[in-house]
Amino acid sequence: MKTVTLYTDGACSGNPGAGGWAAILLFGGHKKELSGGERATTNNRMELTAVIKGLEAMKEPCIVELYSDSKYILDALEKGWAVGWRKRGWVKGNKEPALNPDLWARLLDLCEVHKVNLHWVKGHASNEYNNRCDQLAVAEWKKLK
Repeated sequence: MKTVTLYTDGACSGNPGAGGWAAILLFGGHKKELSGGERATTNNRMELTAVIKGLEAMKEPCIVELYSDSKYILDALEKGWAVGWRKRGWVKGNKEPALNPDLWARLLDLCEVHKVNLHWVKGHASNEYNNRCDQLAVAEWKKLK
């Protein structure tokens, strides 16, 4: 399998509010930037959408090195929370409904296609690709204001 590096970020003006997402895929010497936005959304929905769109852009199963500043996504995947939510009918361990089940379902399905290795990167720090994703995501929500 090919190894692809994927950087993602989501941004929101107000929460909820106008939001944007961005993904950067790196493979060999190639770089592909993706971005989009929604008028009424949340930051977590945009973070999830960025990862989903990045994974959906891959034409075949890949090993994916995913870099995100979203602890919401990384913890839910790494600690198995999202899998548990799905098993319990999108109910969290505390009996509260899990948020964003539509997006989590898509992401979990994609994680069954690709081998996704998770990496946390500090947001708004010195990571070139995380910063670029943030710029793209912010530009998307600004288009919608």
